[in-house]
Amino acid sequence: MRASNADRERVAQILHNAMSEGRITVEELEERLDTVYGAKTLAELEPPIADLPNVAAATAVQPAQPRALDNRIGGAPGSQASVAVMSGASRKGNWVLPPQHNSFAFWGGVDIDLRSARFAERQSTITAVAIMGGIDIVVPDDIVVEVNGVGFMGAFESQERGGVSQPPPPGAPVLKVNGFAFWGAVTVIRKPRKRELPG
Repeated sequence: MRASNADRERVAQILHNAMSEGRITVEELEERLDTVYGAKTLAELEPPIADLPNVAAATAVQPAQPRALDNRIGGAPGSQASVAVMSGASRKGNWVLPPQHNSFAFWGGVDIDLRSARFAERQSTITAVAIMGGIDIVVPDDIVVEVNGVGFMGAFESQERGGVSQPPPPGAPVLKVNGFAFWGAVTVIRKPRKRELPG
């Protein structure tokens, strides 16, 4: 079976670990890495690590499995903007967050709830701008969230409510929230995902 770049990198990491433990020298590492990076099949990846302890060669050179996508990823993107000017706007329930969503509040409020939402792609960005207004973004506790915004005479912050404790699973959606709050607030609130009640 043909070796992939991920297969070669995995075996190379085993060799780097062996050198750091003093099991092989720098010269041996370089020599074995030449073999690893020149390997075209999985069988060619076995000899460079065959003499190392606690390494099951057959396991080490199994084909790399692609990372499974979270089942919430995919679908036709929904609205790309939420705008509230001296009014209110809301995005909640079953909708699909596009890769880029812009939210703007001026003398008004925007509520975005992603606990029942899907994500068009694994990585999404919400750019939130609140001027003398407020934007609340509720996200489920089982996605990765990065908040990086600026508050000027206002607040741009993240909070956790409802006993958030478990880390997101591998392959979970990643949401980045950035933007600006002036005399207003952008608040990202992590809460447990809404569970469907048994019928």
